[in-house]
Amino acid sequence: MKEFNIKNLVRKNIRELQPYLSFRDLNEFKNPVFLDANESAFGELNRYPDSTQKKLKQKLSGLKGISADQIAVGNGSDELIDLIIKAFCEPKEDSILMMNPSFAMYGFYALVNGNKVQLLDLDENFEISKAEFLKTTNENQPKVFFLCSPNNPTGNSVEDIEFYIRNFNGIVVVDEAYIEFSDKKSCINMLGKYPNLIVLQTFSKAWGMAGARVGAAYSSAEIIALINTIKAPYNVNSLSLNRILEAVDQKDTVEQNIKNTLAEMSWLNKELRCLKGVKKIYPSDANFFLVEFEEVEKAYAKLLENEILTSKRSPKIPGCIRINAGSRKENIRLIETLKTIA
Repeated sequence: MKEFNIKNLVRKNIRELQPYLSFRDLNEFKNPVFLDANESAFGELNRYPDSTQKKLKQKLSGLKGISADQIAVGNGSDELIDLIIKAFCEPKEDSILMMNPSFAMYGFYALVNGNKVQLLDLDENFEISKAEFLKTTNENQPKVFFLCSPNNPTGNSVEDIEFYIRNFNGIVVVDEAYIEFSDKKSCINMLGKYPNLIVLQTFSKAWGMAGARVGAAYSSAEIIALINTIKAPYNVNSLSLNRILEAVDQKDTVEQNIKNTLAEMSWLNKELRCLKGVKKIYPSDANFFLVEFEEVEKAYAKLLENEILTSKRSPKIPGCIRINAGSRKENIRLIETLKTIA
């Protein structure tokens, strides 16, 4: 990796942009009267939320072992993906690089922002070819590389992930939406080593807070300041912030839920392997399996007929359906339905 200078990567108009700053959130008051933001004086949610999310960042700082100024909070990881592309990629000029198959929203937000999408095709084991990676990056010079690990929809983690961070001359975003289900270490511990690294995590999966729509980005203070400059002033609402703050204080409950999910994954794996219509179950470090069926259309139709919603990945991944672990009752219903396929 060449010497990293963020100013050489950030869009010129973004470098010159001044962030929206809330005077209220940047100062401490003992007994304030708020007449500055044209809010109603009445109602339960009449005040704007903290635009800086100070309390949550302080809690995450202790939880992750990094400084609060290395954390940005978003309206789900989706908002953060969008902001990263907006910060670094010139519309109609720059491109992003992403694994194929992987989380579709990387490409979606790139296209919305007028950027090209370079695809790095995975091999038959859903792994990246290092030679192909080096060839693609040297020829196309993408600005941002999205690495989903564990990967959605394949379930496997990226092997030797540091190689890709070290050999990419741009911003590397490691999306760890499913990291809590994996025994792999988070890339957050590499932030001090790689100034071009951004790690995304979410409260939607292991934390069981998908409805709150809260995600977090971890990076250098310089990159986080850039993200905070271009985000919407009050991008995370008060209800979501309060629920996430409560959840962070109930880490034992979250850890038990993770154990329960992994137990269901183990049960589901065993039961799926006993079904004659199942051709292959791919290894997973997440809370879902990518399952290959002998007759995928018939399997998917039978599940849908019984109001069991799964994610059909065929024909892009031939014969495959992505199935996440539910409760034991839900998982039994899944297996019993699949048993009825003639």
